Amino acid sequence: MKITHEQWASKIGFVLAAAGSAIGLGAIWKFPYVAGTSGGGAFLLLFLLFMVLLGYPLLLAEFSIGRFAGSDAVSAYKKISPSSNSHIIGLIGLVTCFIILSFYSVIGGWIIIYIFHAISGSLSRLTVEQYNVFFQELISNPFATILAQLIFMIITIFVIARGIQDGIEKVSRFMMPALFILFILIVVRSLTLENAWEGVRFIFYPDFSKLTTDAILFALGQAFFSLSVGMSIMVTYSSYVPKSQSLPKSAFSVVLMNVFIAILAGLAIFPGVFTYGLEPSAGPTLIFSVLPTVFEQMFAGTLFMILFFLLFLFAALTSAFSLLEMIVAVIIKGDSSKRNKTAWIVGLSVFALGVPSCLSFGVLSNVLIWDKTIFDIADYVTSNILIPLGGLFIALFVAYRFPKQQLLEEIQLGSGVTETFMNIWFILIKYFTPIAIIIVFLDAIGMLSFLK
Repeated sequence: MKITHEQWASKIGFVLAAAGSAIGLGAIWKFPYVAGTSGGGAFLLLFLLFMVLLGYPLLLAEFSIGRFAGSDAVSAYKKISPSSNSHIIGLIGLVTCFIILSFYSVIGGWIIIYIFHAISGSLSRLTVEQYNVFFQELISNPFATILAQLIFMIITIFVIARGIQDGIEKVSRFMMPALFILFILIVVRSLTLENAWEGVRFIFYPDFSKLTTDAILFALGQAFFSLSVGMSIMVTYSSYVPKSQSLPKSAFSVVLMNVFIAILAGLAIFPGVFTYGLEPSAGPTLIFSVLPTVFEQMFAGTLFMILFFLLFLFAALTSAFSLLEMIVAVIIKGDSSKRNKTAWIVGLSVFALGVPSCLSFGVLSNVLIWDKTIFDIADYVTSNILIPLGGLFIALFVAYRFPKQQLLEEIQLGSGVTETFMNIWFILIKYFTPIAIIIVFLDAIGMLSFLK
């Protein structure tokens, strides 16, 4: 049996795929809202600082592990530290990706349903209250939501089954530029609205009086969660990177794109919210109830609504690709002949696991675990426990298990970064990153509530 490890066809293909993984649903709706209510420009500055001190170092650490080992996430840790049980880090990532994709696909299904209704015209001329009723009826409809979730997973499976170059890279090279173009079109339209400046001010005006402890902790957590680190996804993606590519530059590009999209999201959403006197509430209510009202009142609003949900779908899909790819890569271990069958088996298994989450807003809404629905408990366990633990273990692995000389040589390959850069990065990953992740973890499980 001949094993040939796949590679990205181009530098930009890897960067776009990695950025697509990092730019998820949270960056589009959650980040702009929290920035606006937590000090605006002051919060953005704090977020950027934490991205440099926490997000970027950990992203570069995962890139280094993946390219050095040139294998799937579980095997990568074994290859670098064969005498330890470090491969457990990869297994944690595998379980995390499986669970996240199971409920992430549910939201992807909702987006597909909204696109269908927007195109058909049934989302026209409704009030905020009517949109809210529509959303509540939608998520409680078992047949429609399960079918849409299945469609979302089939699209994801199809892309992963085609491989790295013909699947993920080819689709990402279309979806990511399309996502940026769609965003810019919507932003340009939003900035021409009557009270657009109020929306811009809501996000960017630096109000340091609103920088509470809660806001600081959220900025720290957002810097950690917004780059797809902690799940060994980037270990998997970077394993397909040639040695000639600069890992520090690639990591910086991913960080930059992520921040840019978050800012574009705010500029697309809040000028309309303020122009039409709507409440800038967070979460699914903003995306599925408030924003349709905004678009409805714009000139050519239905078109812009369709465009927005299309870019929302693209963001969901590019993240889903990375989640499924991580799992498939662990199973096939470089044997591309097994990719197609494995992608379908794993993808449909993820779909099956996600059905209870899908039904937790309807027929299973009374099934509670720790007073949380099935959907919420899956989100809580992955976001608050598994991802922080994975990130912490990755930082400690790089600092204490990855031979330092080999690590530094891997990062310098194709980059030519200075020794000063390397020393600063290593200090951050060895000391600051673990402490920061522990703070994120303690905050996520409610153990820092006394500070708020």
